[in-house]
Amino acid sequence: MENKNLNEKLAAFRDRMNTRFVGKKDVVEHLLCCFLAGGHILLEDVPGVGKTTLARTFAGSLGLSFGRIQFTPDTMPGDVTGLSVYDMKSGEFRYRPGAVVKNIVLADELNRTSPKTQSALLEAMAEGQVSVDGEIYPLPQPFMVIATQNPLRFTGTYPLPEAQLDRFMMRLSIGYPSAEEEIRMAKAHLEDAANAPVEPILSPEDILQLRKESGKVAMSDAMLSYAQQIVAASRTGQDFLLGASPRALVHLTLAARSRAYLSGRDYVKPDDIKHCAVPVLSHRLLLSAEMKLQKKEAAELLRAMLYQIKVPVE
Repeated sequence: MENKNLNEKLAAFRDRMNTRFVGKKDVVEHLLCCFLAGGHILLEDVPGVGKTTLARTFAGSLGLSFGRIQFTPDTMPGDVTGLSVYDMKSGEFRYRPGAVVKNIVLADELNRTSPKTQSALLEAMAEGQVSVDGEIYPLPQPFMVIATQNPLRFTGTYPLPEAQLDRFMMRLSIGYPSAEEEIRMAKAHLEDAANAPVEPILSPEDILQLRKESGKVAMSDAMLSYAQQIVAASRTGQDFLLGASPRALVHLTLAARSRAYLSGRDYVKPDDIKHCAVPVLSHRLLLSAEMKLQKKEAAELLRAMLYQIKVPVE
């Protein structure tokens, strides 16, 4: 009975997200997969396509605390992690939490700030904690960073270093909506429906239960081997100068397991791995000079690579 109630809440949550965030069901599913797997997500797209709306609705529907960091060239690391401030009454330094001390953190336009400030997110994303003046402060759990960035051709952007990119489980591109979807969005704003308060659907206890249940999904040795072959193929081909890291394999298997759970199965299929491969791997790869000259995209090359890898049959 408890699982039935949880499934009903999960279905209501997905309906809410798809209603508020029109026409991007795949983006919502990938975001939910990433959250259940304990990962972080990078949204790369032009301004105005709904990145902030997606993050706010997601956090509100989960009933979790939400923080936003608007990154600019003058944003300092202390603005992210927090600072030790001298208290004149007590004569001691006290920790003043930064914007990252929330359950869901929107790191808006991350590539508009300096590399030093970008790196302030690394410890939080990797270890769920921040260090300030030698003291360690744990972050609230569950914790997830949803970072956004403008395409690198935009003025005033700093490319994220490979170490930072590798911390993100997935990179997604929202894209422009269709004509019909764009009209629906405009109507929602005209009627002020888009600004209606977001009531939580899932409680923190529900989230812990969902993560526990998704962690029970079985992944056979054949599926693990298939995922590893995909990651290894990115390192040996001529298309990529830098292939996917071992962390990429971990992220790929975790994401595939979450997708299997959301699909109502207790085991992982090859389709789960293939479906997650592009958003999990594409941002970790550096194209070879030849591929850059041909103006190829990593996602396009990955899809072609997947067709060349034998799918296991169990």
